[in-house]
Amino acid sequence: MPGAGTDSTKPWQEGGPVVILVEPQLGENIGSAVRAMGNFGLTRLRIVNPREGWPNPKAVTFASGADRILDNAELFPDLRSALADLNFVAAATARERGMQKSVLGADVVAAEAATRIAAGETVGLVFGRERTGLYTEEVSLADVILTLPVNPAFASLNLGMAVAVVAYEWFKLASGGALPFQQPDRYPIADKADLFAFFDHVERELDEALFFRSPEKQPVTTRNIRNIFHRVGLTRQDIATLHGMVAALVEGRRTREERTAARLGGKKRPAKAAPDEGGAGPES
Repeated sequence: MPGAGTDSTKPWQEGGPVVILVEPQLGENIGSAVRAMGNFGLTRLRIVNPREGWPNPKAVTFASGADRILDNAELFPDLRSALADLNFVAAATARERGMQKSVLGADVVAAEAATRIAAGETVGLVFGRERTGLYTEEVSLADVILTLPVNPAFASLNLGMAVAVVAYEWFKLASGGALPFQQPDRYPIADKADLFAFFDHVERELDEALFFRSPEKQPVTTRNIRNIFHRVGLTRQDIATLHGMVAALVEGRRTREERTAARLGGKKRPAKAAPDEGGAGPES
């Protein structure tokens, strides 16, 4: 969610797999990847031979406040050295490499990473260059291939986007899918006494307004009206609002009648016929 959701008072999420960026070409893409890492609780970054050198001020700009990840990033001359202390590695690629390696989606890799990290292992997620991705030799250094269900005619993702998708799957699993907030329950659900009082109110006024034109159909129509409100799960505030609405409609009708009577010199105009109850439902 652009421009929203940052709260410096909340604890920073730590841990998770190590993200390894191999020869990233642009500082902007490094920063975007780091921002995605911060969004989804990944904090350990390794950068292999960045094309524009390091540190990179554009990476800081595009990280949008995830500076601590950049400050702690580790720099390596080649992928072998970046992987040397890891126990399990997944290499992200959109192309089939003709290797006898398991090909896993991001959700499965996240589950595998969680199991291994819980057992004390260190897990790495490797992402390649923006233009060419990982070389086949680099993919061969990984335990499994990580890929995504993308459009085969247009499978190349921006580096930051690729990291975001994989990091999202990790954090969804690690957090149990918990959303950061829920709509607060501001008002308690109405009890039956409140609901029954509203039924009495609305049914009385409908009867006064000649809504129930057929005595035979009135019980069925009344049940249908009640069932409408039963399905909604009304709160006490809802009930109060509905009472006010009905009262306002009644008051408005009486005011109109009084004004009409005044214009006609005290003679009331004949009341309009109420609409038929054809909309009462199949029971009618």
